[in-house]
Amino acid sequence: MCLIDEAPRIETRRLTLRSPAPGDESRLAELMSEFDIARMTSRVPHPYGLNDAVEFITRAQARDPRTDCNFLLELEDEGVVGGLGLFTPPGQGVEVGYWIGKPWWGRGFASEALAGALAWAGKDWKKRYIVAGHFSDNPASGAVLSKAGFLYTGEVQHKHSLARGVVVPTRMMVWLA
Repeated sequence: MCLIDEAPRIETRRLTLRSPAPGDESRLAELMSEFDIARMTSRVPHPYGLNDAVEFITRAQARDPRTDCNFLLELEDEGVVGGLGLFTPPGQGVEVGYWIGKPWWGRGFASEALAGALAWAGKDWKKRYIVAGHFSDNPASGAVLSKAGFLYTGEVQHKHSLARGVVVPTRMMVWLA
């Protein structure tokens, strides 16, 4: 279980996944201000500023550890390079979302972080079923999810992208432990 007093820390080959904390605001605001990142998420506004980062960290620290865990992805000598969240929408199962800062795209960090988070979620958090979706115009995210063992359900949901201000077709996938 993701405990408030003992926030999980996941080590992968190149990354450390850890809880967001005060002091991360500037880096988050810097990375998330990139429209190309925000537009591929449902929850990230654009523009994204320091206040948005402060609010995110506050929400992450107040989460219910039985249903939600947020991680920042740290690369040694470079700091935070992305984020990953496991969250439970009301009345639904656990869902995963992630993002990688644009300078680190194409280097396998999303795949590595997702594999580490899923291993932890299955073993330590005892989750057996996790859903994910990717916007239909983001096939790279679909490839990351497929590589991690997610399978397409055949369902296309229409999810709102806060940054774009529109509803976007979202291809749904599922992971079974």
